[in-house]
Amino acid sequence: MSWFANWFDSPYYHLLYKNRDEKEAQVFIDNLIQYLQIPQGSKLIDIACGKGRHAIYFNKKGMDVVGIDLSSNSISYAKEHENSTLQFSAHDMREIYKRNYFDVVTNLFTSFGYFDDKTDEQEAINAMANNLKIGGILVIDFMNVKKVISNLLFSEQKTIDGITFNINRKVEGGNIIKDIAITDGIEKQQFQEKVKMITLADYSEFITNSGLKIIDIFGNYHLEDFDITTSDRLILICKK
Repeated sequence: MSWFANWFDSPYYHLLYKNRDEKEAQVFIDNLIQYLQIPQGSKLIDIACGKGRHAIYFNKKGMDVVGIDLSSNSISYAKEHENSTLQFSAHDMREIYKRNYFDVVTNLFTSFGYFDDKTDEQEAINAMANNLKIGGILVIDFMNVKKVISNLLFSEQKTIDGITFNINRKVEGGNIIKDIAITDGIEKQQFQEKVKMITLADYSEFITNSGLKIIDIFGNYHLEDFDITTSDRLILICKK
């Protein structure tokens, strides 16, 4: 089993990241909808949606939304929020979900760069492109690799609900690797996160190969210009 299938389906993953900033995510989505002028009723698919926080908010803003994720545990949770215009499905991002169907495809909050083989990443971008209608928009929100590396916290400990997480980070083989040792009473477990250091140049190649065109590049959730040294995020707006 791949590291991400193992870790993302673990209850410890959801515990460690349970306090993600909902307000920040909603501000980002509000800004995207306004900037892109996405009309209500637009068909949107959120790729690697996790437990569905972005998909749920897009739906609240009037979109007809599908969320897909490889983690069956995440999808089980997300399905509790389903309605007539919000559906969730366990699905591999490398496979087309519905060809030429969606007005908007999103891949948010660094939900990419998990594969060992570059061809898998290209397949995933190709599938995103194929899910889009002609004229549709792909939004990718990834970390700004250069800033993350320059501010990397190599070691930290967190205790959440009585469970201790010892986290060690390193840069190795073109990846940012996070080793996570968990102590839950007498039980100890070890997990790893490994995210490729994908740059703007890498994404540009993936996007071009998929037949899409990058039309905007932003550096934060307020949609300000991207700066390779100071920006928190690398946000790409691409058109089919």
